[in-house]
Amino acid sequence: MKTKLSATWIVIASILMLIAITACTVRDNTVGTTMRDGVWEGTGEGRGGTILVRITVTNNTITDAKVISQSESSFAQAALNEVLDNAIGRTDYLSLDTDGVTGATLTSTGVIDALNMAIATSKGEKTEEEKIYADGYCDIVVIGAGGAGLCAAVEAASKGYNVTVIEKQGIVGGNTNYSTGGINAAETSVQKNLGIEDSKDLFFDDTMKGGHYLNDPVLVRSFVDNGPLTIDWLISLGADLSDIGLMGGSSAKRTHRPQGGTAIGPHLMKVLKEASESENVEIRTSNKVTGLIMEGERVCGVKVENRDGSTYQLKAKAVVIATGGFGANIEMVTKYCPQLKGFPTLNHKGATGDAFSWVEAIGGSMIQLEQIQIHPTAEYVNHILITEAVRGNGAILVNAGGKRFVDEMQTRDVVSDAILSQTGNMAFLIFDDQVRKSLAAIETYYNQGVLKEAQTIEELAEKAGLPTDVLTATMVRYTKMQQNGCDEDFGRSATALTAPLNVPPYYSVCVTPAIHHTMGGIKVDKDMHVLRIDNTVVPGLYAAGEVTGGLHGANRLGGNGVGDIVVNGKIAGRNAAEEISAN
Repeated sequence: MKTKLSATWIVIASILMLIAITACTVRDNTVGTTMRDGVWEGTGEGRGGTILVRITVTNNTITDAKVISQSESSFAQAALNEVLDNAIGRTDYLSLDTDGVTGATLTSTGVIDALNMAIATSKGEKTEEEKIYADGYCDIVVIGAGGAGLCAAVEAASKGYNVTVIEKQGIVGGNTNYSTGGINAAETSVQKNLGIEDSKDLFFDDTMKGGHYLNDPVLVRSFVDNGPLTIDWLISLGADLSDIGLMGGSSAKRTHRPQGGTAIGPHLMKVLKEASESENVEIRTSNKVTGLIMEGERVCGVKVENRDGSTYQLKAKAVVIATGGFGANIEMVTKYCPQLKGFPTLNHKGATGDAFSWVEAIGGSMIQLEQIQIHPTAEYVNHILITEAVRGNGAILVNAGGKRFVDEMQTRDVVSDAILSQTGNMAFLIFDDQVRKSLAAIETYYNQGVLKEAQTIEELAEKAGLPTDVLTATMVRYTKMQQNGCDEDFGRSATALTAPLNVPPYYSVCVTPAIHHTMGGIKVDKDMHVLRIDNTVVPGLYAAGEVTGGLHGANRLGGNGVGDIVVNGKIAGRNAAEEISAN
């Protein structure tokens, strides 16, 4: 980064950046190097809320580590215990990369944060929890440290500007941490290397059709056209996007993901955090933006609340809003879509739509807030997102009677409506060992204990509570149709008839629709400028990702969500930097 600051400030900013970007409680190494004997406590934010841990230190070594209180789900207990076991015998801090548990990133982050705070306290060191900010200045403020926010931050910082990211949660990632599918893009270098035929025009048509033509075609065209360059950019940052899958509503394989079908979200956040560190981006967690600062018609900064409740102002030449949607704000969801009352949500607790009031207060416009997507396959008990890629790689859906009832690769709204019309508003994903081995994300579900496993279809039916004879007949018929390359019952495309389901063991998971993505939001143009009601630009203000509206229309295709955050996050960061350069 071509810094514009003094040498002294470079050093200070770099230290602050390093503290924030680790997303774990960190320390000021000038204070102490060894742990003091005694019992020490620390807290961190997990998926379900605050985690309180207590460690015992003897002779600079952790001899005991316990969770005192937590609100994580039952399947996360194994992850908690594994991280605690990793702490025993340690003489220094833990890290997510070496001590975290695959498939439980948020729980791992929370307990590691808590342990590291306890370690820092035992050393008498200052932690990020103690940092309180005062009024200040930077070139560009990004609000939100999820995928869109960090893409914007990295892109802007690479142009030579100092960037500060404000994140209200205690960890970075937002809903991107939960993303399992991949990134949709057409005519990419990866597709070409794999011999996959696709086109931007076909991608455009699929997206418009999937959104029931309520999408803004200008936004869709920009999204589609900028996809290939964004894929190459992410690869240049270190992302593994070498595997390509098929998602519902897509006419070709275009969902880019890590090798083996590993979940895209945690991988993407790791890459973006490392890139942020490389570009000297400062990230302030547990800091909450409460409003925008104006000078005349121009946005020139943000009002922020520190972790202790005190406030400060951070002035800037441009602001990028990347705060995500409002899927965790059930009151807001039911205000705009009353029929979703009582539905579970797949969103992280910070997805509350805070930014809308700030934007409306300065005359910004909203669009399509009533367009809220439910995902068809949330695990029935714990509401874990079961990625669409499971169906894309071959799984079928059956109802409680053991029968198929829909083309599994239809768009999310169609599949969700079909499930909601079944007894109990639920269905069962059924697949075999070929599908399991084809998609790394399934290993996470297996380790979380949400899958039922059996050596025969008859045994699987008994374990899942399905009629044995009906499920057996369903599987025999589907496998025959798959081998013939034609789904005579529901028209599943030949591309989606990936493999016969005939290799044991067999698996099932009970699923139900859940609130997933809020497609409406802040109105923007293709350059990600925030627009007023009269469609004029609000100078100095940009927005990207799920906080915006207009791209997806009435239904979002699987893979277009992460595509949106990376493509338009990068565009927002680039244009914020270019606006500063022009002025």
